[in-house]
Amino acid sequence: RRQELLTQAGFTFDVIPSAVDEKITKDIPSDVVMELAHQKALDVYESKIKDNPAYQGEDCIVIGADTIVSYRGEILGKPADNEEAFDMLSMLADRTHQVYTGVTFAGCIRGQQILHTFYEKTDVTFYPVTKEDLHAYVDSGDSLDKAGAYGIQAYGALLVEAIDGDFFNVMGLPLRTLAQMLEKFGL
Repeated sequence: RRQELLTQAGFTFDVIPSAVDEKITKDIPSDVVMELAHQKALDVYESKIKDNPAYQGEDCIVIGADTIVSYRGEILGKPADNEEAFDMLSMLADRTHQVYTGVTFAGCIRGQQILHTFYEKTDVTFYPVTKEDLHAYVDSGDSLDKAGAYGIQAYGALLVEAIDGDFFNVMGLPLRTLAQMLEKFGL
């Protein structure tokens, strides 16, 4: 989803997955996503970019991101199976939860090292949803690879009554804030 968003926004980039063994040492959702985004971006920059001749002499920024869903301070990751997905969605039905995305820039611009991390929070309210509708959504397979067991860009959008904040943040990348930050750094 992040690749699609960046492409639609007109960015030119290479996709280089992080191989970092993510370690969470924080409890607060905003701190968790910033910590994970930082780990991912730094891993890619230091292991794949920093000393790579293909990137030398160029402005190069690695963007690392991580998204979580939080309800009443409890972090909801990706569900392990359909049962866990159903339980998460049942908990979120007819309630408001938060989606946090942490973003880290790691790289070099005009010879200056850059390491900057921020987060965005969006409140999402679900409609009251019947068990049958939740089972139908879970059975679609869309919920297993997404934090909080739903994706707003597809069938999961039917669960959402209201959004307070950045829609794209719920998809995994706060595009407006990202663009503002890149502009701040002269990119």
